[in-house]
Parts: sequence; structure tokens; C-alpha cells
Amino acid sequence: MIRFYILLITLILPISIFGQMNQNGFPDDDLEVGSDIFQDFNEDLEATQVAEDERFYRYSRFYSINLGMGFTTFTGNRGLAFEDNHPSFHFGLLYFLDFQNAFVMGLALSQHIAFLDSYTTGSPTQRIRSIEQNMLRPYFGFRYYVDTTDLGTAITYSNPYFIGRIEYWYVTTNFPENKDFSSDEDASGMGTGFGFGLEFPIEIKKTYFNVEFLYHKVNFGDKFTTDYRRIPSGQEENACGTDNNPDSSGTSPCRSENGYQDLNGDVITLMFNYVISY
Repeated sequence: MIRFYILLITLILPISIFGQMNQNGFPDDDLEVGSDIFQDFNEDLEATQVAEDERFYRYSRFYSINLGMGFTTFTGNRGLAFEDNHPSFHFGLLYFLDFQNAFVMGLALSQHIAFLDSYTTGSPTQRIRSIEQNMLRPYFGFRYYVDTTDLGTAITYSNPYFIGRIEYWYVTTNFPENKDFSSDEDASGMGTGFGFGLEFPIEIKKTYFNVEFLYHKVNFGDKFTTDYRRIPSGQEENACGTDNNPDSSGTSPCRSENGYQDLNGDVITLMFNYVISY
């Protein structure tokens, strides 16, 4: 009988002690119905997000207007054919999503001139002479501002960023000295632009001076044109119409002395903007 009581006490005593421990500072809340094991994590996340939002509304810009001008030039055959009629003009809008990301959209305009004082395959009976192209490109894209927290003061002051955008180059081609010639190809096309920029504050959160460099890949509609190619050797006698008298140097004006196999080439732009921020 004594052994029975000893065994009973041995079984009851640990259970009683464990219950008192739970009541005196060792609650097992994770096992209770309705408890949230992620509660502490959620509270920390929400507090961090609120603090970040408050910091953004207090110190960041919300949107900006860019007004500027600069340079637009080409590489490849298009760069050899066309001279740039500077300056190019730019108007842009920015909407800041947070401290490092901004949505951009805008318009840019440039003009370029080529001169072909000879007969080409596209105009074998008349000189084309001057070619004018006006390029208007609407665009949209994103900027990513580099986190310069741990970098030097000069880099932080310049607000460096990377930019990528999608563009449509609307190209208008005119032939002011040859009204009878018109290219059958539409030079307009889609393109992309990638680059980087710097923004130097004039007045913090209000006005900035911006420098932006972009390299563009554009699928111009006339990049494979044959209109400006040299007349093949041996076919000069079939060109020029009645204008077939040699000039003072003895060279027939019918001969195509210059021309371009195609108008392949990419685009490089450098823009300087005055930025107004709100």
C-alpha cells in the first residue's frame, strides 16, 4: 500500500510543478488557440514600413519637370551621311516611386542634314543634294538612383543614377532642293535607350542641374535603304539625263562620287536639363 502512494506522488508531482511553471512565467503561447507566431515579425515590418514612408514624405521629391537641350549624333553610315544640326531639345516628367526608383516619360527633338551632290541609285536622273530629317521621339522608362549612403560626399552630392527607356522615333524626311524626289521608305522606328546621369542640387528638393548620357539602339525604317548608294560602275551613261557634260576637271557630273550603302547606325545623346521638383 505504501508503495502505491509513493508511485502516485511520483506521477502527480511533476505534472503539478510543470503547471505552476507555466503560470509563473513560462507560458507556451505558441500552442494556444488563436495565437500568431508571426506577430512580433509583423509588428516590426509594419513599424519599419511606416518609418520609411514618413522619411520618404519628409525628405524625398514626388515629381520633377526636366527642361533641357543637348546633342544627338549617330554612329556607322548614318553618322557619316548626316551632320547634326544642334541643339537637340528635351522635355521630361519624373514620378518618384521611392528614394531610388522613378518613372520617366517625355519628348526629345533633333534635326540632321545630309548632302549628296551626285546621282544615286534612288535618283539616277537628278541630284538629291540636301536631305533633312527631323526626329521626334516620345519615350517612357525608369531611373534607378544609386544608394550613396556609404560613399563619398562628392558622389552623394551628384545623385548618380542609371536609366533605361523605350522610345518611338518619329522621323520626317524632306528634300528641299529636289522636290521631285521622295523616299518610299518610312524612316520611323522603335528603339531603346540605356545610360546614366548626374543631378547636382541648386536648391535641395526644388531645383537641380542634370547631365544625362544615353546610347540608343533604334530600328530605323530606312537603315537598309538603297536610295543613297553610288551608281554602279559602267552604268553612269544611263544616268544624269541631259546633264552629261564634263566639268572643268574633265570628270563627268554623271559619275556618282559619293554615296552610302545603307544608313545603319546607332544614336548617342547628351542632354543638359534644368530640373524643377515638387
